[in-house]
Amino acid sequence: MKLTKSQTVAFGIGAVGKDMVYALSASYVMYFYQDILGLSATFVGLILMIARIFDAVNDPFMGILVAKTRTRWGRFRPWLFSGTVLNAVVLYALFATPDLKETSLMVYFTVVYILWGTTYTMMDIPYWSMIPAVTDTPKDRENLSVVGRTCASVGSAFIMVGTLITVNALGGGNERRGFGIFALIVAVIFIAAEVFCCFKVREQRLEKVETSTIGQMFKALFGNDQALITVLAILLVNSSLYLTSNLAIYFFKYDVGGAVWKGNYTIFTTIGGVFQILGMMVMYQLLHKKLSNTSLFKVAVTMAVMGYGLILLLCFIGLGSNMLLLCLCGALMFMANGILIVLTTVFLSSSVDYGELKTGRREESVIFSMQTFVVKAASGVAVFITGIGLDLIGLVGNADETGEVVAQSANTILGLRLLMTILPILGLVIAFLFFVKKFTLTDDKVQEIADTLKKKKDVNKND
Repeated sequence: MKLTKSQTVAFGIGAVGKDMVYALSASYVMYFYQDILGLSATFVGLILMIARIFDAVNDPFMGILVAKTRTRWGRFRPWLFSGTVLNAVVLYALFATPDLKETSLMVYFTVVYILWGTTYTMMDIPYWSMIPAVTDTPKDRENLSVVGRTCASVGSAFIMVGTLITVNALGGGNERRGFGIFALIVAVIFIAAEVFCCFKVREQRLEKVETSTIGQMFKALFGNDQALITVLAILLVNSSLYLTSNLAIYFFKYDVGGAVWKGNYTIFTTIGGVFQILGMMVMYQLLHKKLSNTSLFKVAVTMAVMGYGLILLLCFIGLGSNMLLLCLCGALMFMANGILIVLTTVFLSSSVDYGELKTGRREESVIFSMQTFVVKAASGVAVFITGIGLDLIGLVGNADETGEVVAQSANTILGLRLLMTILPILGLVIAFLFFVKKFTLTDDKVQEIADTLKKKKDVNKND
């Protein structure tokens, strides 16, 4: 089935909306509940980790439900629409918190955040599962993956660039009130984007095939070694990225500091967002003309590690507050992350064909449910580490959101710098080592698998 321009545009708009929602939750939940509302950082991180454990059970079953769905609107769009509406409502509740005492607030946060993760799963799995279902051409799938991931970064960039300044304006200086209003605006944009995506994107007509049992589906998933290696890479790469996004706000508020810390943070995240998009839209395309996807993965990891290392070096030589140098390092890191995000999606899409050739079953919903899980797990791991780390280094937050920034000790600042750089480097290095040793789906191998499957389908049609 040929991929049309209108489908591509609609798919991209859907990615913008859904990742605005995800970025708001992933990047600001810790800051909102710990620094503004005054809950323990360790408690917030623990709840996020518990929610990820719940998702570990929920996500694959969501993938199974999607795979078994048969409606006149297809397998994916009914779940995409219903999950979007529910998630938008819960997102607003997450940031529009009522005035509660500490214990009641802890309970409220726990319940609402778990509901947020569940409803996000309902729409995210069918969204990414549509890639192999919309087109059966490897090049079109790669392009759709690039568009989806690029537009997802655009959505994330919108949140990273303007959130703090917009929240301050909406709340009249009161961040708590501003976050609630901002969440409502994002929720409305989210619904509009996904409705447009549902209306325009069409799936291939489903053939009558035997429905897999739950056991068969899990066997297909865990029998796909390339999907599992890709999932591990996604976990490590995204954990590194989310550690950066979670800690950057504390780094600029308490280390770089100054009266204009919000402006500096906005500049840094703006440049990071722009270069992440450039990494997806421009650098990936340019480098892929000369390098295979597997070689490009190695180059991108190296670039990201260099960026983190340079930031740490600047801090140690007394240039940690130099915005020009910090932004140059950030540009290198985020450009590399942009390339890596596209590559891991392309690899996962290729693993669907690999799994079909190996097992005889095409389990795109189950495999892509693992992407949903590990991306959320990555944010959970990152926030959990952030929470424990902030408490261990003794960071004192600003529970009074309109007060002066609390000064931190020298040891706290040193710990903050190490958390923001060394931990992401370790994650990227581990991802690199596993990838080099275990991943076998080169560009030539992917095309060979696609050709083999096409021949089998042609033979079956003739029979």
